[in-house]
This record gives sequence, C-alpha cells and structure tokens, in this order.
Amino acid sequence: MPTNILMPALSPTMEKGKLAKWLKKEGDSVKSGDILAEIETDKATMEVEAVDEGVVGKILIAEGTDDVAVNTPIAVLLGEGEKASDIKAQAAPAAPKPAAPAAAPASPATAKAEAPAAKPQAAAPAAKTNGQAGGRVFVSPLARRIAREKGIDLAGLQGSGPHGRIVLKDVETAKPGAKAPAAAAAGAPAQLAAPMADDAIVKLFEPGSFEVVPHDGMRKIIASRLMQAKQTIPHFYLTITCDLENLLGVRERLNAHAPRDKEKNPAWKLSVNDFVIKAMALALQRVPDANATWTEGGMLKHRHSDVGVAVAIEGGLFTPVIRKAETKTLSAISLEMKDLAARARKRRLAPHEYQGGTTAISNLGMFGIENFSAVINPPHATILAVGAGEKKPVVVGDKIEIRTQMMCTLSVDHRVVDGALGAQLLQAFKVLIEEPALMMA
Repeated sequence: MPTNILMPALSPTMEKGKLAKWLKKEGDSVKSGDILAEIETDKATMEVEAVDEGVVGKILIAEGTDDVAVNTPIAVLLGEGEKASDIKAQAAPAAPKPAAPAAAPASPATAKAEAPAAKPQAAAPAAKTNGQAGGRVFVSPLARRIAREKGIDLAGLQGSGPHGRIVLKDVETAKPGAKAPAAAAAGAPAQLAAPMADDAIVKLFEPGSFEVVPHDGMRKIIASRLMQAKQTIPHFYLTITCDLENLLGVRERLNAHAPRDKEKNPAWKLSVNDFVIKAMALALQRVPDANATWTEGGMLKHRHSDVGVAVAIEGGLFTPVIRKAETKTLSAISLEMKDLAARARKRRLAPHEYQGGTTAISNLGMFGIENFSAVINPPHATILAVGAGEKKPVVVGDKIEIRTQMMCTLSVDHRVVDGALGAQLLQAFKVLIEEPALMMA
C-alpha cells in the first residue's frame, strides 16, 4: 500500500511547522536518507530525510504552507509495483491521532495508507467539544503546563489542533473569561493581571503612524518562555568585578603559539568568552550544589557542566550548549563555539544542540555594555551576564593602577540557589578568571 510521509516532530515541544521547500517533486525516485524537504520550526530550518525507498506519488502540502500540524500527511510514497492510481483521494487528509510532542519521532514518520475501516456498531464514539471527548481534555503537554501556570481553565477553550486538541496557541490567545475560578488551593500563588489587550494598545497611537509586523514562531516562543521565567522563577541578582589583566596576557600567549597550517592560519583563536565558558563550567564543579535544576518532585543535581551560550541572530537568539564543558580544553571550547554560533546564525542547529544545559552565559561586552541582568532560561537555575572589559583606575595595595576590569552579574533561581551559595559560585568564577592558569591545571 502507498505510504504516507508525515510532518515530523523535530523537537520535543514542536506542534506545528512550516513546510518551507520541497526538494523532491512528484514522480521523483528516492531512497532512504535522501532529503525530501526543508521544515522551518520556531528555532531552525531542518531537512527531512526519507526513511524508505520509492517514488513520490503525490505531494499533499504545498511548499510555503505555514502551521502544518505534527503527524499531518505531507506526501505519499509509492513502493515497488505501486502506481499513482493506487493513492486514495487525499485532497484533505484526516489529521492523525494526537501524540505528545515529546514522544514523537525525530525523523520523518511513515504510516501505511489504508482504506477506512467500517465503524463498529457496538459502541458509538464519545461526542467531543472544546478539545474534550467523554470528559477527557485533549491538550499538548506544553499547552497544559502554560495553562496551569496562567490559571486558565482548559475546559473553556476551543482547541485548534488535530481532532480539536488544545495547543499552545489556544492557551496564549485565551481571553480572561477562560481563566479558572478564583478559588485556588491553599498556598497557590495569586494570579497576575491579564496583559493589556491589543486593541487598547493600538488606540494609544495615531493611525498610520506605525505598521504591524506579525510575530514569527521564534519571537512567540521567546516571549512565552521569558514570560514564564519571570512569572514562575524567583530571580535575584549578584554582581562581581573581575580583573582581566592576567587572562588577557595568557590569551595573547596561547594565541601566539597556536599551531598553523600551510597557509599560516592558526588552528584556534581564543576569545575572552572562551575563558568565561571554561571558568563557569569549572566553578559549577567547585560549587556543585549550584549546578542544579528545580523540579516539583525534587532537585536535579547535575554531574557535568553543560553551558549554554546566547547567540544573537536576526529576529531572536539561540542558546547552543557546550556539553561537559569542564572536561574540554580552551581550544576545543573555542572551535566548538565558533561552529555552533555559525550554524545558529543560519538556523541550522539540531534541537539537541540548543536544548537542555545546566547554566547559560549572555555576553554583551562586545557592544560596550558594562553591566546588565539576564533572564533565566528554564530549566536553568542560573545565567551569567557578562559586560565589557574596560580599563579603569583600581587601588592595588597603596597605589592606583589602570587595569582592565569586567563586571559580571549572576541571575539566580532562589528556589535552587540561596544567596550565600550564589556568592560562592561567583567567587569561584572570579578566582578562575583572575588566575587563568588554574583552568589548565
């Protein structure tokens, strides 16, 4: 039987994607591993591979189509001996049964196209309204979590996903009337006021004095996650100043002695940020209680320092992760970071390269920013905001010297890290930055 090629889930939270481009056309032969299409998610453009061989019999979803739900048939693959006439009418393919995104396959899923089976007469299916069937609410895990955090009653929502499933968009656009009753369990946090409505905001500005630029998927996800972070994570902030004179000297000498190829190009060129990544990774190993993640069931104590590093791209940012950074040399970190950053700017990172991590670093020093506070990116418990290294007069003993100073601010999840523990982490970081030879011990 002809095989349906389904819209794949390219990340645990993906519910919909854009079918950006078909790389095969109807009638083309394909084999396992061939690239069929490009899919745009909220974070990246990724390639979809064929998992079987055959001929593309019919394309069901045109390229450029937005908001294609995960597991929706996007094309039909014909096997050996099968003809286009074997394809049943699929102008409007029925959406498949909803599946939790976390359990969806990361590669293109396939399913045999079969003639509809006769419905059994013994029991009729339960009626379904507002994303419910037989009293059960069909909702994606992400939408359920955000609804719970915002106090939104799922029973009052109309789902727009497959089979009326409630998805993130439905929760984000829920009106205040969809909120759960005011009565809440003892100890539950008070609900925040609803944000200002769009039409109320627009009325504040003169007509014709602005244009409306629709949010893309990345901007929506950034807004959702940062709102979640500020509403659910009790932030506090610690700032410390690090002396960079020793580090800059070590960096200069290491770069000068980097191996060179036949064209005299160095094998690496270390940046201050490479030292910051390594120092943060080692500091978390020296203060292991700060290398943790909050869950309602218990604290996750991490064995390794997986350091995310914010990379600005057009319209948003990525936070690719350097895994087990405490085990890697400065040159290895530098080369890996350059590769991740380059692919991030092209939106070519795979989900496992930017998801997870145990902490993060955001460096705005290259823009001349002296000091700032970053928003924690869940599930992290900390994020280090790094400012510019600037020459300043500093009291050294009884003398005033001009030395390069760098201010760093640690944003901390107070559920995980208390003030004294956060201070210990920053102090360990400062020691490593000011005595960079310790990073190579």
